[in-house]
Amino acid sequence: MSASVHDALSTVLNELLDGSASDSGWVLNPKDPGLLRSLAGLSAADASAVPAGGRSSIAAHVDHLRYGFSLLNRWTKDENAFANADWTASWKRTTVSESEWTSLCNDLQSEARRWQTAVRQPREFTDDEMKGYLASAAHLAYHLGAIRQMSAAARGPRETKSP
Repeated sequence: MSASVHDALSTVLNELLDGSASDSGWVLNPKDPGLLRSLAGLSAADASAVPAGGRSSIAAHVDHLRYGFSLLNRWTKDENAFANADWTASWKRTTVSESEWTSLCNDLQSEARRWQTAVRQPREFTDDEMKGYLASAAHLAYHLGAIRQMSAAARGPRETKSP
């Protein structure tokens, strides 16, 4: 994979996790805080609320993302992390206490940072590995959007048009 692809993917992951620039964004609107700062503004009660229809809570989405990043990080160490992956387990944490919420957010940040570091390291990929790298950004963007649909407090700024 060329250095420019590593740089591009790293830029998109960074924006989704840490927010966009004040004047522009590739995926998010300008001045968007990104996922990690958006989650920091939520309480455990916010994260544990189950949306109408019994869908997954924000805590479940965060645990799912944490688990996905942990698998990717194991994969970069040449482990066969996906062979026995149990994606259903990552959806079982639906409610959290304040301390559990803090710990879950810290664990997500740690796994995400490790993945960001791995993405920045040049390496050659098979076609399937390249798809996995690109899918990690799409997967993160999907869950960021889902979380923001569930909580107004987690939403980023709306784009405003100049007069």
